[in-house]
Amino acid sequence: MTNAIRPQPGILDIALYEGGKSHVAGVANALKLSSNENPAGPSERAKEAFLRSVHTLHRYPNTDHTALRQAIAEVHGLDAGRVICGVGSDEIITFLCQAYAGPGDEVLFTEHGFLMYRISALAVGATPVEVPERERTADVDALLAACTDRTRLVFIANPNNPTGTMVSAAELARLAAGLPPQAILVLDGAYAEYVQGYDAGHNLIEARDNVVMTRTFSKIYGLGGLRIGWGYGPKAIIDVLNRIRGPFNLSTTQLDVAEAAMRDQEWVTRCRAENARWRVWLAEALAEIGVPSDTSMANFILARFADAQEAEACDSFLLSQGLIVRRVASYKLPHCLRITVGDEASCRRVAHAIAQFKGLR
Repeated sequence: MTNAIRPQPGILDIALYEGGKSHVAGVANALKLSSNENPAGPSERAKEAFLRSVHTLHRYPNTDHTALRQAIAEVHGLDAGRVICGVGSDEIITFLCQAYAGPGDEVLFTEHGFLMYRISALAVGATPVEVPERERTADVDALLAACTDRTRLVFIANPNNPTGTMVSAAELARLAAGLPPQAILVLDGAYAEYVQGYDAGHNLIEARDNVVMTRTFSKIYGLGGLRIGWGYGPKAIIDVLNRIRGPFNLSTTQLDVAEAAMRDQEWVTRCRAENARWRVWLAEALAEIGVPSDTSMANFILARFADAQEAEACDSFLLSQGLIVRRVASYKLPHCLRITVGDEASCRRVAHAIAQFKGLR
């Protein structure tokens, strides 16, 4: 490659995203609690749709995603014409940055926010702006203070990953109202389904023209392996995003399985209840042995240790026991480990192992 061949500005500043580990050397059946996956997997209706899809693999998929958008709209009470579907919610985030940010623009996100916000901003040559949180929770006053006439997008995950914390609907409304006129508030609702009664920003979107939400099928729906997401917002913004969306960005299999999963809300309700039950149990079990965590509204616990050294030592011990959790130093939380809420056996096993680790020190 010659010196004249260069990527666009910002791309070489991107640190490659690293997903949660899934294997431990020398361990055949390691327990993965590093990627916030639903331990129950997808519903039976979703599995059946997957099996049926093999009969149409030779056909191109529908380009406008009508059936899936209608299912989403019916379940959530939305306007199907303002729903956009993508390859995970990551692709919707990418579309937003491609369409509304570029060199000279700023993209804001919180201190411990999802790493893809920074990556997607840099990929389009925009300047990522990290805004401090208050006790691992998004700080609306800090976000508003960080806004300038160059701010184009403000990303906030609610509940947030990896902290599990969230801010109130009133605070989100205050943030949306206080943004400069050229800025869009993006509410990342990847974990919204884990919060009973939370609309993920729907009412705020209906009341304003500067708010968009992103959602995913990767978490509570148990479809992380298929990579399906969606977004909702003002018609003018969704129309722009559809202009850069690839016509065949989702396969027939993705579309059919996601539609079946969306229409099986009984499964979602059951998974939410089980997660809430074992999330509370795990948090309390860890607190009893001196490992605190903030109140999580998602499907994971952010366990806090005395310092980075203790967190790393605990992670190494867990790996020796065949337990995979997530180090989060890349989220500026080196003294923490993010632990997915698994089923009963998984929660008991990881809590017992951490208790063993604390007893060894």
